[in-house]
Amino acid sequence: MDSELRIGTRVLNYSRYGHSGGVPVLSLGGSPSTRWKRPEVVAAIADAGLDVVFPDRPGYGGSTRQPGRTVAAAAADAAALADHLGWSAFAVTGGSGGGPHALACAALLSDRVTRCAVVGGIAPPLTDGPQPTQADEDADPRRNETSWLAAHEPASLRPLFEQSAAHIMSAVEAGGPEFPPDPGTPPGPPARDDAEAMARLTATFVTSHDGWYDDLVAFARPWGFDFADVAVPVRLWYGSADERSRRYAELLAGELSAERVEYAGGHIPPAPAYREVLGWLSR
Repeated sequence: MDSELRIGTRVLNYSRYGHSGGVPVLSLGGSPSTRWKRPEVVAAIADAGLDVVFPDRPGYGGSTRQPGRTVAAAAADAAALADHLGWSAFAVTGGSGGGPHALACAALLSDRVTRCAVVGGIAPPLTDGPQPTQADEDADPRRNETSWLAAHEPASLRPLFEQSAAHIMSAVEAGGPEFPPDPGTPPGPPARDDAEAMARLTATFVTSHDGWYDDLVAFARPWGFDFADVAVPVRLWYGSADERSRRYAELLAGELSAERVEYAGGHIPPAPAYREVLGWLSR
């Protein structure tokens, strides 16, 4: 169900899935992403008996843009949304670029957040020094070119987004699936034949790149909270075929004293792994 919340002069759009009486969970999407979820995700939420809300961060999916926002700003929006929904306490999860925002909620809303699951998340990048090379990134994923550009030459990001989005949509138009398959698994059905899949892809990669841009710029600046303030249980999930996320999880685990969990798959968790995350959040 699509809804909106007004926060001052801004609109925050969100979708709600599952059971209204279930354990409340706030789920923060990647960079980029949409609040509209695939059928297998919706089914997993329903089976878990949870009440899961997916907001579109400012600049995504019709949510009013908030230029210059920090990662920590997500906590204020989360609190406003929880108040609106009547949630006194809730679990939070974030996938990929949603991971930092979920951790912000865990740090800054420790009196309300019960536990925090991060799936394929990132650690704060290192943007000092000269522009990183691939060898630099191979040695430490925090030293990556995209984050360096976000810190030093942010105007260069939008052409990169356009190239990436064009490549993804060209593959879809040629008959590709909504998501690339994990290694060794067959691809899904052609996304171009599924109107809802095309709506999700268009919202994520075509309609606007503002949220994507603002996310990456926010990641390359101080996040606005301390890992030491995260006082709730945290688990860090990553795929067996996602080496980058594994290395980030190792870095974050040291900062957060969090448990790491590897699942079989790539950056996007397959259904069994996603159900495991939901089960942990519901405890």
